[in-house]
Amino acid sequence: MKQLINSVKNSPGEKERTAVLRLEMDYELATLFEAMNTQDEKMKTQSKQRLERIRQELLRLKAL
Repeated sequence: MKQLINSVKNSPGEKERTAVLRLEMDYELATLFEAMNTQDEKMKTQSKQRLERIRQELLRLKAL
């Protein structure tokens, strides 16, 4: 039973999605940094919302 659960956790599609999410997170962190430097409140808010969505999806993938 544990082997079945582990095989589902480590599926290739899940690994690819995790990699894509990490790239998206890096991009959004760079965007947030730029927004902080330019003091663009709208861009900061949007970037924080995207980062929260990415965080939630990463947590969901780890919880499977």
